[in-house]
Amino acid sequence: MPERQPRTVTPLVGGVGTGPGVEPVAGPVDAIPIAAPAPVPLTPPAPAAGDDVTVTVRAEPPAPAWGRRRVLLLNATYEPLTALPLRRAIVLLVCGKADVVHGDPSGLVLHSAAGSVEVPSVIRLRVYVRVPYRARVPLTRAALMHRDRFRCAYCAGKAETIDHVVPRSRGGTHTWENCVACCARCNHKKADKLLAELGWPLRTMPTAPRGRHWRLLAGLVDADPQWLPYLGETAA
Repeated sequence: MPERQPRTVTPLVGGVGTGPGVEPVAGPVDAIPIAAPAPVPLTPPAPAAGDDVTVTVRAEPPAPAWGRRRVLLLNATYEPLTALPLRRAIVLLVCGKADVVHGDPSGLVLHSAAGSVEVPSVIRLRVYVRVPYRARVPLTRAALMHRDRFRCAYCAGKAETIDHVVPRSRGGTHTWENCVACCARCNHKKADKLLAELGWPLRTMPTAPRGRHWRLLAGLVDADPQWLPYLGETAA
């Protein structure tokens, strides 16, 4: 029986065989470069010109109106005292310290497990409260607009801003007697000039208002129409 020859293994040099029929390689074979995968962008590419773009805007929920609602508080003598937040007015009603004079025009009612309360617009204290009288009414934009009935002191047009009769740059003061309601056109044209230089007359001489209800108007921007009979004719 013939002796079995041992099987030979063809060595690899540089990844290429050197067995029979294969020419040996003189040197090592360079590695084949493999391209790395392209990085994935974190943000989408900018749209090309002419492409349709759809933008989704998430609308913020509107702020509740309850926190901004105000209620006119009257003394026991129907004298206007102040404008209360709705929550404070409800507490006075529930505690029996005030009564509803005018309810909400839309007829809103607040319900609870124990009962219901009409949403008020004007309430009145059951007991008279003495309030110290302050002679000087604070100067605010709201009170000044009410004093001049939202009319320009120069042309009688719709007032949009406040003007100093004697400009502050020329020694004018920020007082009731030197401030008037003014439209944007007259305010821009007058600038820092005196009325004598322009030949403009004042429709009425500005004075400080008097009356307790003016202190309420000084901090009031928008008044409920049901409040006007208690705030005097100047608020209408």
